[in-house]
Amino acid sequence: MSEFQLSLLIIGLVVVAGVFLYGQWQQWRYRRSQGEPVNPKHAGPALQVTSDAFTPDRLFDAENEPLSGFEGNPDGRAEDEVCSLLNDATDYVVTFLLKTTHTPAVLEALWSRRFDFGKSVHACGLNTGSGLWERLIPESGQTYRAFRVGLQLVDRSGAVNENRLTAFLDLLGDIASQLHIEVKLPPVEEALQRAQELDRFCADVDQMIGINLLTGGDRKLFGTEVASAAAQQGMSLQTDGTFHLLNEQGAPLFNLSASDGTAFHPHTLNQSRVDSLTLLLDIPRVVEPVRCFDEMVALAQTLARALRLTLADDQRVALSDGAIAQIRAQVAATEDLMLVGHITPGSAQALRLFS
Repeated sequence: MSEFQLSLLIIGLVVVAGVFLYGQWQQWRYRRSQGEPVNPKHAGPALQVTSDAFTPDRLFDAENEPLSGFEGNPDGRAEDEVCSLLNDATDYVVTFLLKTTHTPAVLEALWSRRFDFGKSVHACGLNTGSGLWERLIPESGQTYRAFRVGLQLVDRSGAVNENRLTAFLDLLGDIASQLHIEVKLPPVEEALQRAQELDRFCADVDQMIGINLLTGGDRKLFGTEVASAAAQQGMSLQTDGTFHLLNEQGAPLFNLSASDGTAFHPHTLNQSRVDSLTLLLDIPRVVEPVRCFDEMVALAQTLARALRLTLADDQRVALSDGAIAQIRAQVAATEDLMLVGHITPGSAQALRLFS
């Protein structure tokens, strides 16, 4: 290889690395501009898991993992979805094997403090009649022969902290004493380690992809123009002030917003004026992110033609086909990494962890 060819190769590698790092910086800026309530380390995720990150074999596919230790479900009905997701990989779980059947009222101490721990608390009961695990309703008169209570270890705000996890453990210990039963309380240190590992894994794949649409010059768009064009593409204005494209189940695929964060409202659309729009894809929370990205790009191009807009990055530089292809590759890499970790994008478990 000649010195000239070697120089070209080095320049090419530098350019590719620069584009990748620039894309990461764009995401960090975009998420800050949207006011995402996330831990700072979640704002600039990497695409590769570090050596001490959460390994795939540590997180089984909880959506297919049965609740063990009981035989039931005689009529073949499905378990409650939330109850089926409770597992030691994503939650601090304690099972109460009751000496006699009880109603949820005996967990009054839990109901009065369930919002004190900084993460979601889920309580399930083994229905005496059906033999199924189901979510407990505090006021219900239904009786149960076992309870299962879990504190979620991780969400988008980060991992549970030691003080709150310890307080949760103490509360469950007190409840067990009141019921005169023995329970196995998992070690706090191990749960905290799992939480930190899972949090690092989630941070690596917690990415949002935005495509900006610019008017150019001093031209501005009326909210009514945006609403009309969005409606023609099947998008609807939601209570958060952005337009959403929903799938057949009513779950959002991506949304369209004013780039400056201004909310659209039905009664003020004719008064709202914006000079740029942003389409946003939340990778972990959608099924088949690559397919959703392709749909978002196609919709962006359609809106650009209808409203005379230009697709651009966060620095208002026009997006080329090559740049779009690089972003798509990034989405695909993130999707693959989630699947390797046994968290399916858009699944019920993913929606829990990335909430």
